[in-house]
Amino acid sequence: MTSTRPDLLLVHEVATFLRTSPKAIYSMIERGLLPGVVRIGRRVLVREDDLLQWLRQKSMPSLER
Repeated sequence: MTSTRPDLLLVHEVATFLRTSPKAIYSMIERGLLPGVVRIGRRVLVREDDLLQWLRQKSMPSLER
């Protein structure tokens, strides 16, 4: 049986993955720039699948010139 639960990352894990600071990640979250944000009480988590999909979209070449 496969698990369908999402993998959730802590803010410091997202910061390490994106090679930035946790403060920068919190700022992105506040401005609504980071996808997959889940709040449980005061804890802030990010869905790994949403983050990876967002990065793939960011890396696609722009069609506008």
